[in-house]
Amino acid sequence: MKRLLNYISFLFLFLASTVVAHAQADYLKITNYKVYYGWATHYPQDWMIIRQFENEGKNYFLLVNPQTLETKIDEPSFYKVKPLTLTEARDFFKNTPYIKAIKKAERHSVNTQDAGIENGMPKETGISLTADLCPSHRPLDRRIFTEIVSEFQKVEYPVPVALSVSGIWMKQHPQDLEWLKKMQAGHQISITWINHSYNHRVSPTLPLKKNFLLQPGTDINFEVLETEKAMLKNGLLPSVFFRFPGLVSDQQLVFKITDFGLIPVGSDAWLAKGQKPQAGSIVLIHGNGNEPVGVNDFIKLIHSKTKAIAKKQWLLYDLRESVNKEFENKADSTGQ
Repeated sequence: MKRLLNYISFLFLFLASTVVAHAQADYLKITNYKVYYGWATHYPQDWMIIRQFENEGKNYFLLVNPQTLETKIDEPSFYKVKPLTLTEARDFFKNTPYIKAIKKAERHSVNTQDAGIENGMPKETGISLTADLCPSHRPLDRRIFTEIVSEFQKVEYPVPVALSVSGIWMKQHPQDLEWLKKMQAGHQISITWINHSYNHRVSPTLPLKKNFLLQPGTDINFEVLETEKAMLKNGLLPSVFFRFPGLVSDQQLVFKITDFGLIPVGSDAWLAKGQKPQAGSIVLIHGNGNEPVGVNDFIKLIHSKTKAIAKKQWLLYDLRESVNKEFENKADSTGQ
């Protein structure tokens, strides 16, 4: 009996370690990474396929749960798969929160700044925190993360945060990235990784309409897909969100991003610009060391809410939950 219990304990630990290893897998030899749309089902859940790639001879999908906006990497063999065009996929899943959020972002595509989703969950008291990691020579502003854990750990654990990460930042700050991954692995924070382009192109002299990703010669396929590959190589899971550098875009660029199956995320409360967060706001600060004013304002904000936080009357919300809450009551499983 004792030997049987020992064996069961060993088997449980082995399986648990396998799950953790799979969840944190680094895909170091990615080839044929491409946009690919389709329907994948493994009862009882339907998934929308948005990417396909190979790594060390195996095929993988990047899938999104159209109800929760959660993503995952998995092998095609676990699913019944039907390839679809983008138009077919959007029609198939048209009544889900995921596609409705994309369509809402497209309806808000005219603005030069702040196109896309700007807020969510307006009936709840609290915010969704997004911190941008643009290329920077300064180290990660770790105060953001130590402060939110300190303030929220008794009522929210792990604490949700969305990080807009650029490819160059990942390349320049491997130690800071490892620190964030350890915070996540230790269940102190739960990170939604937002694509923030690879190079984060910016000019100090060009007008907004020709700046950032609107600069002539920008390769938007590289900016989007190379960032996702860099995420996967670093053990990060790409989400379905995209944040424009400088929050600058035009209508054509917004539709290019939604054609990748990504939801542009703006902000109605960029703290360093003096914008005040409201209930349900998507708050923007910079975590790359370049904007201490915004970080200081955020720390003051959460300190001012200490009593409300303790009573669960003011919370941080997962960005995916914030976005899908607006549509979930009207959603069905596939849109058929």
